[in-house]
Amino acid sequence: MPELAFSAWPELLAVALAAGLAGFVDAIVGGGGLVLVPALFALYPLAPPATLLGTNKGGAVWGTAWATLQYARRVSLRWGSLGPAVAAALAGSFAGAWAVTLASADGLKRALPFVLAAVLAYTLARKDMGRHHAPRFEGAREAVLAAGIGAAVGFYDGFFGPGTGSFFVFLFVRALGYDFLHASASAKLLNTATNAAALALFAFKGHVWWHLALVIALANVIGSLLGTRLALKHGAGFVRGVFIAVVAALIGKTAYDAFLR
Repeated sequence: MPELAFSAWPELLAVALAAGLAGFVDAIVGGGGLVLVPALFALYPLAPPATLLGTNKGGAVWGTAWATLQYARRVSLRWGSLGPAVAAALAGSFAGAWAVTLASADGLKRALPFVLAAVLAYTLARKDMGRHHAPRFEGAREAVLAAGIGAAVGFYDGFFGPGTGSFFVFLFVRALGYDFLHASASAKLLNTATNAAALALFAFKGHVWWHLALVIALANVIGSLLGTRLALKHGAGFVRGVFIAVVAALIGKTAYDAFLR
């Protein structure tokens, strides 16, 4: 494993600030990787990409886990459906990580901005979507659909990754009838699972700088605490607004990566 020279305080402070902002955004609706991953690549340009991605997961998993805990205390989660979804997301994430060793993600990389644009257009067109919590299904049927979402988005997270949290939120709103607050709370649980799966793989291969991951984890949890409190205080309408902003930013970032970089 490449060794990380002890970072200067300005670098550690920059990482902590980026991780705090990432945790804040992630806790509300996902998309914190838009902030933290580019910051790590800018601050450590000579580091192996896998090591930076693994270090990011090593810190980010604690922010999503903390957000899940905070939401679970205040929001009624449908555990009967989320249990199978978590298991499916873990399996999907491992399968996606395995698949990326066999196939190129270039086609998906070019398609992603258009998929995100469709998600954004649909959300904007359906102005009442996700404002009211009205689950469409019960029991086994919801569990099967939730597991399908977990497996599909988990596979995507393992295979490619950007926008995972936003896809979880959108599908829980659109397919299952959740409002944005309950969808975001549920997404945090599944995102914690996929982050943990990715971290296990990166750690197994020695691609985590644990001392930097600790800094990221502490800052990420603080940002997560603030983001969760805001989401719980302002409700589904606020989460919907942040979702729209994050998806718009994801469209710009993924389009740049796919066609201009």
